[in-house]
Amino acid sequence: MPVKFTTVSKKNPQDLTAPEKYYANAIGDGEVGIEKLAKLISQNCTVTEADCLAVLASLERQMMNQLEDGRIVRLEKIGTFQIGISSKGLETQDEVTSSAITKTRLRFRPSKTLRTFLKTLSFNKAA
Repeated sequence: MPVKFTTVSKKNPQDLTAPEKYYANAIGDGEVGIEKLAKLISQNCTVTEADCLAVLASLERQMMNQLEDGRIVRLEKIGTFQIGISSKGLETQDEVTSSAITKTRLRFRPSKTLRTFLKTLSFNKAA
């Protein structure tokens, strides 16, 4: 099924006087939660929906624990997850403390399988 997209206009942040340009913007078409994923997974194997839900919930908790400990979480068929941070630039190494950290994010690098999948997507402009 093609991914739906719409167009959005954006100004050039480096030249606000330049005319706006139009860009494709992928649009979400609903969402799927952990319970639905558990149900879908259970329909494709012999594991019950409750067991799938328990495993997915535990996976989330354990990923957070491992990321908090500074580990990269590698889910071979999915990709890797790692904590990323941004900080203020300071004059000396000694000045850089945890209070200099301004932003945290979760970095995701898809597996080779998912990268290949992304290359094969088709798109359909939303009406």
